[in-house]
Amino acid sequence: MTPSATRLERVEKFKKTDLYPVISSEFTDGRDVLDILKMTADGGAGIVQLREKNKSAREVYDLAAAFRRVTERYGMLLIIDDRAAIAEAVGADGVHLGQDDFPPEAARRLFPDLLIGISTHNLDEALAAERSGCDYLNIGPIFATQTKSLPMPPVGLETLDVVRAAIHVPFSVMGGIKLRHLAGLRDRGVRHVAMVTEITRAADVTAAVRELRSALI
Repeated sequence: MTPSATRLERVEKFKKTDLYPVISSEFTDGRDVLDILKMTADGGAGIVQLREKNKSAREVYDLAAAFRRVTERYGMLLIIDDRAAIAEAVGADGVHLGQDDFPPEAARRLFPDLLIGISTHNLDEALAAERSGCDYLNIGPIFATQTKSLPMPPVGLETLDVVRAAIHVPFSVMGGIKLRHLAGLRDRGVRHVAMVTEITRAADVTAAVRELRSALI
């Protein structure tokens, strides 16, 4: 979407997405993240998150600006992990915040048109995220995952069901999710599935994105 898009337009576009690729240079097996992004876009993904935990602010800014150019060309939503100021500076569509990141209420005051997503791991965190005014929240990790620097136990499907029934904002799920899980998640009412290595380490990223999306639609 264009940098001039309103928050409402971005929310409505988020609701129409399905697969939510998360791209990090740590998990591309040495391939360039921009190449992974372009292949992801060619697969039809409508949203992408840039997540770089171990790069400087300048490095993340430069990458985010490059991602913005590609996502604009493909009409994709661009979400930046953690760095609200960088998201605003490059004209991204949103920022995704963890429990220990910049407070969502402050991000909303400073950047009113950004989509704000929040990672949650239990019902209390999900309800607090909703009260904070987030546009969507993520529930996870659903299954065991190796993409977190500080691993946490999986929340499991029962917690997912409890949280899903209690919240009113859109939500995504993440954590250890593979192609074989998608039909079951879809049947539980999940519409937005965030995935990292199932996409970024695929031999054919474009084909993988198409296959994963087809399992969710």
